[in-house]
Amino acid sequence: MLNRVRSAVAHLVSSGGAPPPRPKSPDLPNAPSAQTAAPPEAPRSPPARAGSSAPAKTVEARASFSRPTFLQLSPGGLRRADDHAGRAVQSPPDTGRRLPWSTGYAEVINAGKSRHNEDQACCEVVYVEGRRSVSGAPREPSQGQGLCFYYWGLFDGHAGGGAAEMASRLLHRHIREQLKDLVEILQDPSPPPLCLPSTPGAPGSSDASHLVGPQSCCSSQKEVTHESLVVGAIENAFQFMDEQMARERRGHQVEGGCCALVVVYLLGKVYVANAGDSRAIIVRNGEIIPMSREFTPETERQRLQLLGFLKPELLGGEFTHLEFPRRIQPKELGQRMLYRDQNMTGWAYKKIELEDLRFPLVCGEGKKVRVYDLTQYEHCPDDVLVLGTDGLWDVTSDCEVAATVDRVLSAYEPNDASRYTALAQALVLGARGIPRDRGWRLPNNKLGSGDDISVFVIPLGGPGSYS
Repeated sequence: MLNRVRSAVAHLVSSGGAPPPRPKSPDLPNAPSAQTAAPPEAPRSPPARAGSSAPAKTVEARASFSRPTFLQLSPGGLRRADDHAGRAVQSPPDTGRRLPWSTGYAEVINAGKSRHNEDQACCEVVYVEGRRSVSGAPREPSQGQGLCFYYWGLFDGHAGGGAAEMASRLLHRHIREQLKDLVEILQDPSPPPLCLPSTPGAPGSSDASHLVGPQSCCSSQKEVTHESLVVGAIENAFQFMDEQMARERRGHQVEGGCCALVVVYLLGKVYVANAGDSRAIIVRNGEIIPMSREFTPETERQRLQLLGFLKPELLGGEFTHLEFPRRIQPKELGQRMLYRDQNMTGWAYKKIELEDLRFPLVCGEGKKVRVYDLTQYEHCPDDVLVLGTDGLWDVTSDCEVAATVDRVLSAYEPNDASRYTALAQALVLGARGIPRDRGWRLPNNKLGSGDDISVFVIPLGGPGSYS
């Protein structure tokens, strides 16, 4: 869940003051739609229930049933998608206007587990305009070019569909916001700068010398790659999305929580981030490559940073729970330097403040978001990245998915772009089963999935080539 770490922390900590604030990111509840390189999409499918045409302001209206925009469902199609008895598989219409990379998608509602399908999905091509140049001068519209990234997201809602619907609309915008400072840096083959230029009016260093201790083993600078900057941007976007959900929940405008499985393609690499129990695998020439893991603090670095974040009094005013590539100097106050906190394995930039000059609590490297370099392999049209919510994986193994990939794709010509939607449909149907004996059964007579099932199939070669 996007809220999983926050919920776990709430159970572990029974009292105490508010934790130190995170670096701020613009709030995006009413942000404009992301600029895309693809044609504008049709409006999101309307709620299945009839109601007022006035803007939705109540919890019921906010949580009313809707499906991903790209399905282009009519009111009748929405009713079929919301039918627990029929459980009809839904896919984008075969009108010639396909999802980016000829991506395949299919979904089906649960068998009565919840009132509506609480999964949501998003597929976007997002343009990022740089916020500033590396020199610090304001960027003129004609200077340089921005970046485009491709984005796929699956969101499995729990205790309501509000959080999943919200994340499907906004998480890619948070990622875009986090990438704005990196546009010129990512386009430059040189190593990323340790600091961005000072902010006008930043504090001086005259009162900071008492926070600088002796040099230590942590004084040597860590290597920071462009790849880790993108990882840090995605991690920060997840955290800011989580915080926005918490604010919305306090205002009674959004319900439940959600898992999130996100894929970002940028500059030749695929980044897979997962919060929850959805799963992503690559099937390449019959080989299975896992591309997701549970979103939990798995390393000692992150565990200790989390403790310092929650209980700053344990640090005695001598340490900072944040990590930087090297010790910060007083003269760097006000500059924006690379850092990471307890939620991150990648790196991002933050404005250096007095407390950041304290001695670092931890040093070391942690695990990273899964990254796959598409340029390192020759992919054929049968190589795919499969994303699925737990409705798929509860009853289907990685090997069974790989077998379905081989069986379905071999039945189509390699240049037939509809093969990936057919594969997504086959995976959903295989996990759903058929109605028999007062339930949904698989061919082996075991129970099929009674959960919502959502699947993306992203081709890594052929018609969906990343070129």
